[in-house]
Amino acid sequence: MKIFCKSFIIVLLISFSVPSVAQSTKYKCLMQMIAYEGEAAYVVISLINPKGEYEKTLSVLGPDKKWYNTLKEWDKFQEKAKEKFSAVTGASVGGGDRAVRTIEIEDAKIDKGYKLRFESAVEEQKYHVADVEIPLTTDGITERVNGNGYIRFVKLNKVQ
Repeated sequence: MKIFCKSFIIVLLISFSVPSVAQSTKYKCLMQMIAYEGEAAYVVISLINPKGEYEKTLSVLGPDKKWYNTLKEWDKFQEKAKEKFSAVTGASVGGGDRAVRTIEIEDAKIDKGYKLRFESAVEEQKYHVADVEIPLTTDGITERVNGNGYIRFVKLNKVQ
């Protein structure tokens, strides 16, 4: 009995000390921009929780931090959260151009009221806080969604 108890305690200690790894899926995200005039757009892709609050930055298209404040609502979140997101940044995207990013989404967020928000801003032009919003539902995540600002559409495909 002593050996069984010691073995059980060891198994319990190991199970609590090993961090759980959340299952996630990678998606290739295609953004097609409208043919607008002006500078390249800065776009941020964020995970929004069911309460409508920012939870995580998934990708930032725009290399110069001094222009992040043009993405006003995300910038407020970023000032408080102090996320480290340098690995998810890339070039801004010009009018009529396409951009492709690979983003990773935790499977537990699907069908739980979460969504992806694409914010866009162009220097000295209008800011679009919700240029595109994609509900994270089993069926909706891979649907083509049209934009309301500089983004013509966004389409996600699961990476196999």
